[in-house]
Amino acid sequence: MPPLQLTDAEWQAIALSLRVALVSVAGSLPLGVAMAWLLARRQFPGKLLLDGLVHLPLVVPPVVVGYGLLVLLGRRGPIGGWLHDELGITLIFTWKGAALASAVMGFPLMVRAIRLSLEAVDRRLEAAARTLGAGPFDVFLSVTLPLALPGVLVGSVLAFARGLGEFGATIIFVGNIPGETRTIPIAIYTATQEPGGDIAALRLSIVALLLSLIALVASELLARRIDQQMRS
Repeated sequence: MPPLQLTDAEWQAIALSLRVALVSVAGSLPLGVAMAWLLARRQFPGKLLLDGLVHLPLVVPPVVVGYGLLVLLGRRGPIGGWLHDELGITLIFTWKGAALASAVMGFPLMVRAIRLSLEAVDRRLEAAARTLGAGPFDVFLSVTLPLALPGVLVGSVLAFARGLGEFGATIIFVGNIPGETRTIPIAIYTATQEPGGDIAALRLSIVALLLSLIALVASELLARRIDQQMRS
C-alpha cells in the first residue's frame, strides 16, 4: 500500500470525527447562543459562578471532564441510569456520547465568541426596533442575532475544530471502539501504540490539520462576506 493512501479504517475514523464534530456543534449551538446572551446582557446573583462553570472545561484536564461525564451519564450514574431505564438512551461507549463529550469541551469556545459578538452589537439599533413595536424575541431574531452572526459563525467553527481534536474526555467516556468511538485523535493514539503505526499516525495527523485549516479558512471567508453584506 502507498504510504499516503488511507486505509478503510482510517476513512472510517475520519467520517466518524466529522459526524461527531458536526452533531456536537448542531446540538450545542442553541444553548450556546442562549448562554452567551445571558452572560452578555443580564446581571444576576451567581453570574460569576455560572461564567466560571461554563469555562471550566478550558482549564481542567479533559480526562477530568470525561470522568465526570462517566460518573453522571454512565449506566449507573444518576442521569445516565435514568436515561437508560426510562427512555432507553445509552450514551456511554457510543458515537453519541463522543458527540456529547466534544460538545462539552467546545462549549466554552463557542460561548466566548458569541458573547463577545453580542456585546459589540449597538443597542441603539435594538431600541429603535422596539420603538417600532417589535417584541423582545422579534428584536433578538431580526436585529441582535443577524448583527452577532459573525461571532456565532466563529464560535461554531472553533467548537467544530475542538470537536475534531477532542481526545481526553472522549476516550474516558466512550472508550476506543473501532467504527463507533474511534475518532481521528483516538485512531492516531492507537496507531502510535502499534508496531509500524507511525505512517498511519502521520497520515491521520495530516488529515486532521487539513480539516481544521479548511474549517478556519472557510469561516473567515464567510464571516467577511457576511460583514460586507451588512455594511452594504
